[in-house]
Amino acid sequence: MRIGVFDSGVGGLTVLRAIRDRFPQVNLIYVGDTARVPYGNRSPRTVIRYSIECASFLIDRGIDVLVVACNTASSHAIPALKERFSLPVVGVVEPGVKEALKVTRGRVGVIGTLATVRSGTYQRILSSAGVRVFSKACPLFVPLVEERLFEGEIAERVARMYLEEFRVAGIDTLILGCTHYPLLRKTIQKVLPEVRIVDSSSAVAAELAPLVRDGGEGETELYFTDRSQNLEDLIEVILGFPVEPVILSDGVSRISQRTSPS
Repeated sequence: MRIGVFDSGVGGLTVLRAIRDRFPQVNLIYVGDTARVPYGNRSPRTVIRYSIECASFLIDRGIDVLVVACNTASSHAIPALKERFSLPVVGVVEPGVKEALKVTRGRVGVIGTLATVRSGTYQRILSSAGVRVFSKACPLFVPLVEERLFEGEIAERVARMYLEEFRVAGIDTLILGCTHYPLLRKTIQKVLPEVRIVDSSSAVAAELAPLVRDGGEGETELYFTDRSQNLEDLIEVILGFPVEPVILSDGVSRISQRTSPS
């Protein structure tokens, strides 16, 4: 059993770790498109093209299930991926919403990239369930994670700048709508101590349960389109153990070899 996971950078490793923890026997293959991170400031058309390229790269490696561990890609590209490929495709948005609906008292905040928030995907699904939704883009959170500034004065100041309006609005639940954001969870919880925080990692792993079958050696392969700063350190921090990443020597062209949508 081989599960493919992709994200625009290293944040999707939080999802990969949750899958590994729940299904230690499966083989996991990850591609982080670090040469083009972040996807959050790209147009929907571009996000769909990048997503198809990443998915094609993983499918060429014989995966059985595709996990889109990127909220921006999940918000824009899931229908295109399901139409183009015949294997099961699981995103991060719907599992996260399901988890939030289990615990909320009716007032949910959503934070994510600009593209994720503008897509309105979280807002539509939550509103249709009768929930009051408050959303905000937090673009500085990704560079904080990439620089390993998970806690401390700088991270807390940025978090307070973004999250004060949620405190005033009285939300009871906050969805971390970007896979980088769980690494800032302690800081976010410090700013919003009474709020239930939901990240989609464990929810995605639970969503995969009906699709996972026996077989595999529990191997983990990591591919990246560029060696981003602190890459090896971030891998070990997120996964809890070191894995040697493969940096694709020809970068983006390696994952762009299949025909993209016109």
